[in-house]
Amino acid sequence: MKRRKHRPAETDLFQPVSDFLTRNGYCVRSEVMNCDITAVKDDELVVIELKNVFGMQVVLQAVKRQRITSSVYIAIPKPRESVFSRKWRDIKLLLRRLEVGLMLVSITPRNPHVDILFHPIPFDRKKLSSKKRAVLREIEGRSGDFNTGGSTRTKLVTAYRENAIQIACCLERFGPLAPQQLKRLGTSANTRSILYNDFYVWFERIDRGVYALRAKAAQDLVSFPAITERYRMAIATLPAPQIAAKSAGN
Repeated sequence: MKRRKHRPAETDLFQPVSDFLTRNGYCVRSEVMNCDITAVKDDELVVIELKNVFGMQVVLQAVKRQRITSSVYIAIPKPRESVFSRKWRDIKLLLRRLEVGLMLVSITPRNPHVDILFHPIPFDRKKLSSKKRAVLREIEGRSGDFNTGGSTRTKLVTAYRENAIQIACCLERFGPLAPQQLKRLGTSANTRSILYNDFYVWFERIDRGVYALRAKAAQDLVSFPAITERYRMAIATLPAPQIAAKSAGN
């Protein structure tokens, strides 16, 4: 049985961080007004909060220390996983938005050292217009709210999936159709590309510009009962479109 690696205590972080600051010309004092470490150099005051594991408690402590100075760091043991992992990308984004710096402390008997991952600099909160447009397009492309907020490990109804479900319901009801006929039944302007790319493996081209429904579609639609039933009812009373001409591929 593997033995768990000993987790360093917060006090184990103190000396490497203190030595690092001292080498860089700071006057270091510990436990001043509830601050784990304070460091002064000229007119600059730096506060460092030590924690043996990253969590919300140390984040809140760091935010409170910003009432004292804008130069606040969190110091934690260097994590085993890569700081480029998804988890650490999110952590770094959070701290940067809060304008809190991050120190990683390597505690080794021979060569303990400190790496500053980033400093507490002002965060550029300018929103990316392209991302905003993408969100608005996605909202506009959905006819309703068919998901539950906070869901994980479940298939979501995106605008793209909703369009594909609508196309599938039309093909289920009327049989093989061309993109133009489907659009006349109310499917989206992206109908042709959805059929051609066949991302969900639901559609099969049986002739030039004519598509039919694969058996897999019927199996997958069971996972989306609400929206599938909605589109089935919407087209239930529509007249059958004319048989697709072989040249109808638009």
